[in-house]
Amino acid sequence: MTGAPPDARILPYSRVVGQGELKLALELNHVLPRIGGVLMAGPRGTAKSTLVRAFALMAHGELPVTLPINATDDRVLGGWELDALIRGEARPQPGLLEDAADKGLLYVDEVNLLDDHLVDIILDVVSTGVLSVQREGLAAARTLSFGLVGTMNPEEGGLRPQLLDRFGLMVTAEQLDENARYRLIRTVLDFEEELERKDSGWLAAARRDDAELRQRLETARRRVPEVGVPDEVLRLCGRAADRTEAVGQRGEIVATLAARALAALEGADRVAPEHVLRVLPMALRHRRPETTHGGTFDWGPEDQARVEDLFGA
Repeated sequence: MTGAPPDARILPYSRVVGQGELKLALELNHVLPRIGGVLMAGPRGTAKSTLVRAFALMAHGELPVTLPINATDDRVLGGWELDALIRGEARPQPGLLEDAADKGLLYVDEVNLLDDHLVDIILDVVSTGVLSVQREGLAAARTLSFGLVGTMNPEEGGLRPQLLDRFGLMVTAEQLDENARYRLIRTVLDFEEELERKDSGWLAAARRDDAELRQRLETARRRVPEVGVPDEVLRLCGRAADRTEAVGQRGEIVATLAARALAALEGADRVAPEHVLRVLPMALRHRRPETTHGGTFDWGPEDQARVEDLFGA
């Protein structure tokens, strides 16, 4: 753990106001990366980028590797060092995916504006854990593991259904109420004031809380293989996917993985139905027929009612 950059003006993760579902998705994907990444949707100004960067600092001790919208294949996959080639030397240059494996998290802002083929490559590496490069005289295969977070503003366009489905979890930013807006303003002002002080009790307390959460996440990550998954849970995940008419079978698999990660995070020995119920919106909202055909990502009372009946809620 390298520790946060001393000049990083990023609000500590434990002090980000609201956005509980976004936080939970990030934490579950960290505990069990096989979930396959998190897609965060919401209008501008809803703290999506702030939350991702704060999470990276808390969980990995440094900011995430950020993929620019205009990234080339060479920049993403790796290629040859240009200066070395000019000198007649063939020296491979690692790409952003390898950087992400070193630092732990790849962040793709405005993922819906990125070229589809690059999104497909990134999701394939996340899914398989292997980066295979066969291009321009460069042939290599590397085993990589990193967390993936993409953010998007639906008002600026969507993702193809095939790409939507390959993100494990999808969450939407919540609109803060009046009280939460007040707490957010107060928190930001306190943070800005504390940055100017040399001995900040406020920041020290926030960083202690971040460190405690990081320890919880790492403990859950180690013990998740020991968490039992009863057949009852598997049937619930399958029935919920069927009830919501989820397209394909990835939804029920991801729901099972996310429920297992949640059980590990809460210290449970077995996945219980309540764990499944909490993760279903994140696992299924982007796999419903209306969503894959350009509908909204909202998970409303009707959607919740369709699955709660399975749990006797």
